[in-house]
Amino acid sequence: MYYPVSAHLIEFLILSVLQKEDSYGYEISRTVKLVADIKESTLYPILKKLEKNGFMTTYTKEYQGRKRKYYSLTDAGVEELKFLNSEWISYRDTIDGIVEGRIKNDER
Repeated sequence: MYYPVSAHLIEFLILSVLQKEDSYGYEISRTVKLVADIKESTLYPILKKLEKNGFMTTYTKEYQGRKRKYYSLTDAGVEELKFLNSEWISYRDTIDGIVEGRIKNDER
């Protein structure tokens, strides 16, 4: 995508992915990469930050003889997701309003 994606938006996307079901790093990155050209070196520190802040927990599970680290949303993560979603809606609606000419700054 052409437009840059902030770390806050990546956090919102990660929490949104986990809202549906637990997931592992590679799967999360594939989803986030639909809108953001991020590297694993960017993604994993954000995952660690979200875990450190109590928004998700981790557990390991074996898959085809290898262990995968899965991420799971916590109650605090659900609350953070609600907050980020409301912020996103406000941001998106404001941008749409400007682009569509419904919102103008009359202070000149």
